[in-house]
Amino acid sequence: MPARRPPELIALLDLEPLLGKQVRVLSLGERMRCELAGALLHRPDVLFLDEPALGLDVNGQAAVRTFLRDYNAQHGATILLTSHYMADVTALARRVLVIDHGTLRFDGDLAALVETHSPHRLVRVTLREAAPAHTWAGFSEVSAVDGAVVTLLVPRAETAAIAARLLTTLPVEDVAIEDPPIEDIIRAVFADA
Repeated sequence: MPARRPPELIALLDLEPLLGKQVRVLSLGERMRCELAGALLHRPDVLFLDEPALGLDVNGQAAVRTFLRDYNAQHGATILLTSHYMADVTALARRVLVIDHGTLRFDGDLAALVETHSPHRLVRVTLREAAPAHTWAGFSEVSAVDGAVVTLLVPRAETAAIAARLLTTLPVEDVAIEDPPIEDIIRAVFADA
């Protein structure tokens, strides 16, 4: 084991304040960070992680994700990650496997997952003031209305054309185009099964 490894892990995972504590008094998040350090002591080529952000606050989750990205980049390690936190998946995964009761439902990159299982995009339009319901006729399916903010569910292939029409025909203050939340896409994978 390289002499630098423990101090490097202690610093990167912010373990210094925990070194004098008994394991039984550590919080779940603190234990998770210590277990991650233990798993990395011998610089494995393959790292199996089950819910690595479990029990961590928002800052801790971000720190672990950054650490894992950096570890992968620096050491070329393969990281197999199981997680119900879609933020872990979107931040860390290049390849995604969706398994449903032991059956592989999807195997590919995240962009392909989104494109395959989400034929629509969300176009969120903010107008200068709220508009009546008939304003949206002919644009696309209205997904949500919140005052002057309307979210449309637009077929992926028609996104640019509909956004251009919105901008030229309505008093638009802002427009945002995005894919549906990854949780919705994962639900679609299961529903398609």
